[in-house]
Amino acid sequence: MKIFYHTSATATGGRDGHTQVDDGSIGFDLVSFQNQSGKVGTNPEQLFAMGYAACFDSAMNHVAPSLGLKPTQSSTKVAVGIGQKEDEAFGLDIDITVTVEGVSVDEAKKWIQKAHEVCPYSNATRGNVPVRLHVKVIETFDL
Repeated sequence: MKIFYHTSATATGGRDGHTQVDDGSIGFDLVSFQNQSGKVGTNPEQLFAMGYAACFDSAMNHVAPSLGLKPTQSSTKVAVGIGQKEDEAFGLDIDITVTVEGVSVDEAKKWIQKAHEVCPYSNATRGNVPVRLHVKVIETFDL
């Protein structure tokens, strides 16, 4: 694979510590999703959801022209769950909901499926994390 971008981040203290991009451009105090201490922060699942949503939305923008689509608006919401699997390992569960305007339901489904095929996050999770795709089409009309 030809790498055209590389970044790195460091975490200390695990889920109740701190994580920061190594170039210092952004960092977060972390709290567990079970946080009851009152400490303010975010958790790794939230960070993953934000990254996946941005990446998937970019993948949609990337593939739209190849499908001849010119949507008027789109947004991507990614919901990430974490739980314990039967083998006692921990795993993620993902729902991706795309809201689009300016395309039909059938066009939106093809568009989302194509984006799912090219998105790096989708490729990283494929086969080992349940991912469900959902679409909401906003219909517009003139009076």
